[in-house]
Amino acid sequence: MFGFYRIASICPTLKVADMDFNTDEIIRCGLLAKNEGAAVVVFPELCITGYTCSDLFHQELLLKKSLASLMKIAKAFDDTDMIVAVGLPLRMYGKLYNCAALLQHGKVIGVTPKIHLPNQREFYEKRHFSSGRDLLNFSAGLRNGESRNGGDLQTYSFAGIGDVPITNFFTVNGCDEIRIGVELCEDLWTPAPPSGELALAGANVILNLSASDALVGKGDYRRNLVMNQSARCMAAYVYASAGVHESTTDMVFSGHLMIAENGAMLAERRNYNRKSEIMYADIDVERLNMQRLSEGNFQDFDSMDVYARAAHFSMLPVVVKKNNKPVDGLRYRYISPTPFVPNDFFHRDANCSDIFNIQCAGLAKRIESSHAERAVVGLSGGLDSTLALLVIVETFKLLNRPLREILAVTMPGFGTTKRTKNNAVAMAELLGVELRTIDIKQACLQHFKDIGHDAAKLDVTYENVQARERTKILMDLANKERGLVVGTGDLSEIALGWSTYNADHMSMYAVNCDIPKTLVRHVVAWYADHALDFLPMEFADSLSSVLRDILDTPVSPELLPADHDGQIVQKTEAILGAYEIHDFYLYHFTKYGAEPLKMLYLAEKAFGVGDVLPANAFPERFSHAELVRVLKIFLKRFFAQQFKRSCIPDGPKVGTISLSPRADWRMPSDASSADWLAELENV
Repeated sequence: MFGFYRIASICPTLKVADMDFNTDEIIRCGLLAKNEGAAVVVFPELCITGYTCSDLFHQELLLKKSLASLMKIAKAFDDTDMIVAVGLPLRMYGKLYNCAALLQHGKVIGVTPKIHLPNQREFYEKRHFSSGRDLLNFSAGLRNGESRNGGDLQTYSFAGIGDVPITNFFTVNGCDEIRIGVELCEDLWTPAPPSGELALAGANVILNLSASDALVGKGDYRRNLVMNQSARCMAAYVYASAGVHESTTDMVFSGHLMIAENGAMLAERRNYNRKSEIMYADIDVERLNMQRLSEGNFQDFDSMDVYARAAHFSMLPVVVKKNNKPVDGLRYRYISPTPFVPNDFFHRDANCSDIFNIQCAGLAKRIESSHAERAVVGLSGGLDSTLALLVIVETFKLLNRPLREILAVTMPGFGTTKRTKNNAVAMAELLGVELRTIDIKQACLQHFKDIGHDAAKLDVTYENVQARERTKILMDLANKERGLVVGTGDLSEIALGWSTYNADHMSMYAVNCDIPKTLVRHVVAWYADHALDFLPMEFADSLSSVLRDILDTPVSPELLPADHDGQIVQKTEAILGAYEIHDFYLYHFTKYGAEPLKMLYLAEKAFGVGDVLPANAFPERFSHAELVRVLKIFLKRFFAQQFKRSCIPDGPKVGTISLSPRADWRMPSDASSADWLAELENV
């Protein structure tokens, strides 16, 4: 369901060269993972014997006993679709190989020999093992002394087991959702890990059975390797390393367990635990597959040879429960309710700084190239125009130009409140820019008269006349002052088409076009926190206070009259739904192509709705009905408002999602949303 699979990375306790003990412990841990709903379970390298057996690997008893142990482990899981990956030494063609064996339904579905053998400093694997490179690239024709005919599936007949595929690529016949690649320890540390080719051929889950010793600083380096390779391969990378019960004659092993997905670490443990350690994560292969289609360089690789040597497994257990909902609400996967905003303060602070610098750099180049003598911006006292003005001010400092060359224009209309007007005026004065106030009410009333519109009819015409009047003033002022109109609209408004066509929809350069509303709020807050870095002390505190009041002001276009107390009546989020929800849907819809039901399910998980999360995880923030309502609004507006996005102004891209028709998002303006909305009819 929705492409979620539960993965377990396990470091069992073991006794070196005690196969009976190790086998029982592997089975015990595997059954725990099975009961937890795991689809794939990964154990460390050579876990059946222990990695540190050294010259005991040349003992006949050890080799025979480890093979018998392999079948005992396989039989213990003959009643499940779960795949179990274990490590052991295997003898083939008169040579000994360090192998990973994949088990399912009581059988060995394939073995992967290690390719790159470390043989320096504390490691000397070549003393005992041969590289599996030739086996993995071997064809039947080549074995018979004939010419290579390319990538045939190699098998080996083991006593008491039968023919077993020798491969590092595993697929499901007739299913492209999940494909597994396998490598062992050192394979990852080489300049060209096998997982790179496997990923290009379609493997979206990479298993690494490892025995990497603990050294000062090595854990962080190992962690970076796993995260970077998962990102490079756009795959889930499952890493299980040997633990403290290996021989400590010359080395200590920490039991480092990791599960990463496309550069993000989903789960990690490296705590030198004396007991068996089991770690879970719920990976999303559907998301990986869609991202590969839209972002990865996976389309030009000829993968036929790799597919030709693939072994096949049965479909894996998907993370499901009653009514096809994932077990325990994907409790081994965190779904951020604010995917555009980092969860921790330090990353958020750094991201806001980067975003602001990108905005300033983009605007500086545009001002220079257009030879603009002034920057013109409409200042409403709302979040978007506030951020735009802050960017303009710092850009002019960057260009060593006087701030009085910046022209901020307040244009009070029928819905303007004292709060927003006063904040706009205070901000312009504190920043030292020129401020002009041009009341648009009379001009709008005249226009109502010209087009025969009743001014008492508060409809879309009433609102859009004001928006277009403001844009006309800004454009004409820019002509008069030889300036450039800086747009204020953000990514969320662009996605929803929450702008008036050829009004606030238009500008000469749009500095906020790639920043969603939830992130605009954080960038403004970041500037308020760092005001002393931008302004003298006597102005910084006052500006911070103004900015924080703007942050507390309800989001509104202020196009409808205020109430009797002068307060904002037209509140955008009361009409559309919370921007937090819209930005969540925008992220998963455009970045991963998620279907509506999946977006809804993820939203329930992220915002803590219904039975998706364990009880009492945190208080419910939005109801199920509200999430459905907002999703329908999002889909309807996203499709219907594409015509506005097809002709939006230039602006800087600052994140991984942009709706620019010139680069990231190209969509027909008359596409139908019917199929997407149909999924939600019975929800």
